[in-house]
Order: sequence, then structure tokens, then C-alpha cells
Amino acid sequence: MTAALDNLEYNTERPGLKLPEYGRHVQKMVDYAITIEDKEARNRTAKSIISVMGNMNPHLRDVPDFQHMLWDQLFIISDFELDVDSPYPKLLKEELEERPEPLQYPQNFPKYRFYGNNIKRMIDEAVRWEDGSKKDGLILTIANHMKKSYLSWNKDSVEDIVIFDHLYELSDGKIDLRKRDEDLSDASDLMKTKKRFSSSRKNYKTSRRKRH
Repeated sequence: MTAALDNLEYNTERPGLKLPEYGRHVQKMVDYAITIEDKEARNRTAKSIISVMGNMNPHLRDVPDFQHMLWDQLFIISDFELDVDSPYPKLLKEELEERPEPLQYPQNFPKYRFYGNNIKRMIDEAVRWEDGSKKDGLILTIANHMKKSYLSWNKDSVEDIVIFDHLYELSDGKIDLRKRDEDLSDASDLMKTKKRFSSSRKNYKTSRRKRH
């Protein structure tokens, strides 16, 4: 009885698993495969282990590159110490540990967050357009949208010159409506669309509640 207890293994005393989802038995099979001296015998054992790993994930059999994924995981479990012939390019430890490039998040002007990043993209696109009536129409549409966004953030009225100043700054001085004889839409007209949309949503919800 004492000898049997001495042979018991506790998880706290065992080495960590590289891929816990495959369990301790697969880890032991891979560890054993590493110790096999004959290359052909190692290859046969590796293929047998791949079959076992595949049987543990039958729901992934139709997934493209499933076998390639299994071989990559085999090398990960072996901590890249298993020397066998893989039918796929062998995954390198350096590739696995390589950090991805940080994502470039769009940066908005801190002072004008209420306009959103899409406004800045629209302004940049307008700057690239050739001068003409289409470009003038786009710039005026952008300015009206900026005024509407401003009013959504600040319920007070806003002078057109304020929007023109912001547009000039956001376009790096390439769009200047400050000296033109341009008038933006009235605040009441700009906000009517939002009110109509809000009321229609309320009416829709009310009608749904009545039906139920």
C-alpha cells in the first residue's frame, strides 16, 4: 500500500502541459516520441499521435488546414524538440513567440471628438477632389454634417463661422469657407431629421407592445 502511494502523481508535482486541451496522455506520448532514437520510428509514432489528436477533435475534420494545425500543435506540445518529417512547413518557435505589429487606431482631434473619425476621412477625401461644383457640394454637405454633430453634442446654437473655423483646422488649411458667402442649414432644420427618426422609433416600439 505504501509503495502504491509513493508512485502517485499530483498535478502540483507534474510539469506543465503545453496544450492542456489534449491532456496528460498526449503530452506523455509526445515526450516519449522525443526519446526515440530511430528517425523512422519517430516519424511513425508522430503520425500515430496526430491520429489520436485528430480523433479528439472530430468536429474540426472539415476545417481547412486541419491537419496542418495538428502538426503545428504537435511541435508546440514537444516544445519544438521533436525531430520528425512533417508534411507541412515546420512551425518555428521564433514564429510562435513573435509579437504582432500593434494596430494603428484612428486618432481624432482631441478638441473635436464630437465630430467623429468619419468626418476627418470625408474632409481628407474632399481635399483630394478636383475643384468644381461637385467638390463644393461635398464640402458644404460635410460642413452641414459637422454643424449637426456639434448641435448633438452642444444643445445651444452655433454660428456658422465656428464650423468654418473647425473645418479649416481639420483640413490643415486646405478648405476655407470663412471668407465665402456660404450659409449652412438652420439648426432647427438639421435637428428635425433626428427628431423625426426618434419619434418614428418610439411609435414603432409602442405599436409592437400593443400587438403583444
